[in-house]
Amino acid sequence: MARQRTGRGSVREDRGPVRYGPPAPDPGLPVLPELAEVLASAAGRGAPEPTGGGDALREAAAAYWERRGLHGGPRHIAAAPGASPLLLALIAAHGGDVLMPRPCTATWIPQARLLGRPAYHVPTPAECGGVPDPYALLETVRRVRAEGGRPRLLLISVVDDPTATVAPPELVREACEAAVAEGLHIISDETWRDTLHRPHDTVLLSPAEMCPDDVTVVCDLAGALTPSAWPVAVARFPDTGRAAVRHARTLDILTALGAHVAGPVAMAAAHALREPAAVTDRVRRAAALQAKVAAAAHRAVLASGALARPPQAGRHLYADLGPLRSRLASRGVTDSLELEEYLTERLGAPTPGGHRFGDELGALRVRLGTGTLLGSTPEQQLESLTAVAPLELPHVAEALSIFGTALDELR
Repeated sequence: MARQRTGRGSVREDRGPVRYGPPAPDPGLPVLPELAEVLASAAGRGAPEPTGGGDALREAAAAYWERRGLHGGPRHIAAAPGASPLLLALIAAHGGDVLMPRPCTATWIPQARLLGRPAYHVPTPAECGGVPDPYALLETVRRVRAEGGRPRLLLISVVDDPTATVAPPELVREACEAAVAEGLHIISDETWRDTLHRPHDTVLLSPAEMCPDDVTVVCDLAGALTPSAWPVAVARFPDTGRAAVRHARTLDILTALGAHVAGPVAMAAAHALREPAAVTDRVRRAAALQAKVAAAAHRAVLASGALARPPQAGRHLYADLGPLRSRLASRGVTDSLELEEYLTERLGAPTPGGHRFGDELGALRVRLGTGTLLGSTPEQQLESLTAVAPLELPHVAEALSIFGTALDELR
């Protein structure tokens, strides 16, 4: 890619390319010792996992979804070394044009483009991201068909990255009914479903619960269960003849890609999916900690005059700095590329602009991660995890102060 000059005069070669795209929001916590022990005990395994995952991994994934009301055996499961190769295989196996909400997960657009598939964004309603407005979805499908397109696949995220919101059940139902009525298959990315900040107060409806024959569910275990350094993602297919064909095609594509889960990682992932006490305790504590830290970060965003929906899940929030446009312009920041660079430099952490998620370049939106606020060492991070009042810890308070100051000086 050609060198590009920023609004502040420096020259960078890494603005925009996919290879510099944003990583998933960092958990800001060390690896759970129990999982590390399982991985270490399996390090001597030399045989590769079969394509789509071995019996232990697929059985554990099936049981994980069974506990969440999604029934089906291990023959309906496929695993891959991360969400990106798994999604690539799923899109390729289904064929046709792809629809997705705006904004959407950063990896979705590159996957469709890599396959040469037309991808169309559909606006989301005001209350949440991740699921398209049903009426806008119907209008988009009809427009694409009128232009000669073949819309076949809808990607959604009920618990969303980047917006950190949870779609209301009635919206999920209406959007899914509209999609199925138009002959679309739905891929539901549920990577963040176990990171709800207030699990007892939030109603989460999986599209697979209401449209079991028309939804494939995907989960990247790095969302809540395993470290991102151990890539593994799993997909749950419907129990239909058509889905069996797509499952087989997905395995063919994963084989062609050489996308096998590493044996030791598969053992650790299967252990995490079985949800022993240590894993469930870590997941619960991490979500409760992120609820407190993300709420503090959200207050700082609003205090600066920027906008953001209250974060409901994950370890991030999605801020709109449009109200601060004139102040940003005085600092040479006029679009989300420049905003990404400016805030990444000021905060010392990846701060991807909205263009990474399909938003317009001119919109001053950015995803703000909260994992980096928990401490810079494993000791500080564990102290944050176990503290009764984590916001009062010196290292957390200092990180929040730096975060707030970076935004406050734009008022």
